[in-house]
This record gives sequence, structure tokens and C-alpha cells, in this order.
Amino acid sequence: GVNPGAALSPQPAGIPSGQVAEAAASLSWRARPAMAQAKISSSVKSGGGGGGGEAAQQAGGGQLRGRFFRSTSMADRSSRLVESLDQLERRVEALRDAASSMEQEKETLLEMIHNIQNSQDMRNISEGEREELNLTAKRLMGRTLTVEVSVETIRNPQQQESLFHATQIIDEIVSKLLDDLEDSKSRLMSLYGACTSEVPSGPIDQKFQSVVIGCAIEDQKKIKRRLETLLRNIENSEKSIMLLEHQKATTRHLCNNGKD
Repeated sequence: GVNPGAALSPQPAGIPSGQVAEAAASLSWRARPAMAQAKISSSVKSGGGGGGGEAAQQAGGGQLRGRFFRSTSMADRSSRLVESLDQLERRVEALRDAASSMEQEKETLLEMIHNIQNSQDMRNISEGEREELNLTAKRLMGRTLTVEVSVETIRNPQQQESLFHATQIIDEIVSKLLDDLEDSKSRLMSLYGACTSEVPSGPIDQKFQSVVIGCAIEDQKKIKRRLETLLRNIENSEKSIMLLEHQKATTRHLCNNGKD
């Protein structure tokens, strides 16, 4: 009647057999989570993990594709914004060009009205007609002056100083225009030669050319237009003076013939 189990696992003295059974059962339940985790890890490594790896790769790929699509969308938006700004820039430049053309048109109209007022034809009509035409010319000039067009030029300090210096040189010649018309015309032609890209017919003011080069591009165009206007006015004045001198000579000749 020997019990083999008792020899292999003797029961501790003083502990009831029921408590020993409960302790064994408790240890068995505590070990089950670890065993389950070990089974899961084993299945992932052996073959069941292949499906899990694919799922993980698909999840990662989804994130990559999401980032890719998001960056593409941002690139599209950026491209559309750049295209819109390019179109607006072209419209802004067209607006500035149109305003500059209106400025030139205003200057041309004022010059033409002034030339009519001081033309030789105006002197050769009756006083009543001349007075009526002068009133019309003044009215047109007043209406032209009501049009305000201004295109501001962005300049750095150096360009601002160059513009001031160039304007000062021209104003100095204009102030002496009535004193010596021929010399003033010659000096203005040398200034104009410094502003044109064509081969000038006369001398060039090298100092003035270096000053103009330092100006902004828009200011260079305005300086050239002002010199062209001054030279045209001088030419018209010379024609008027020549006509006047011719009339005086004709009158003297007629008077002399009458005396004879």
C-alpha cells in the first residue's frame, strides 16, 4: 500500500491538502496570460505573422500615400496661386503703362494748346477772332488740367539723388533760354544726345549721361520726353521768330518801295 505520488511530491507538514490544491490552481491561472502571449508571438513568427506584417505594411503604406496625396494637393494650390499672381502682375504693369500713356497724352495736349495760342497764325487774324479763339484755348487747357494722372516711381536714395541732379541741370539751361536761345538749344541737344540710344548728330554731355544712368528707368524716359518737348518748343519759337522777321523785312521793303 505505498503511494508513489506521495514519495515524489511529499505534502508539507502542517498544511492541509485542500490549501495545497488551491495554491496549485492559482498558479495555473496566473501562468495562462503569459502562455497566451507566447502562443501569439509564436504564431506571428511562424506564419500567422505574415498576415499581420502585411496589415502593418498596408497601414504604413496608407500613411505614406496619404502624405503623398496631401503634398501633391499643396503643390497644386501653390501652382494656382503663383499663376494668379503672375496674371495680376501683368495687369498691374498694364495699368501703369496705361496711366503713363495718359500722362504723356495730357502733356501733349497742353503743349499743342500752348503752341496754338502762340502761333503765328493766331497773330495774323483779327483781334475779335483772336480773342474768341484764345477763350476756347483757355477753356480746353483748363479742362485738360482737371485730369489728374500720377504714376509714382519707386526709387532708392541713389536714384532719387540722380533725378534731382538731372532736373537741376535741365532747369539751369531753361532759366537762361531767353537770354541766349542758340546756346541753350545747343546745350539741350547735347543733353538729349546723352539720353538716346541712337547715334547722336552732335556732341554728348558725358557728365549728364552718367547722371541719367543713375536714375530709375521710368525717370530716364521722362527726362528724355522733357528734353524732346523743350527742343520742339525752341524749334517752334525759332520758326515764329523767322516768320516775324520775314514779315518785318517785307514790311520795310514795301515801305521803301512806296517812298521811291
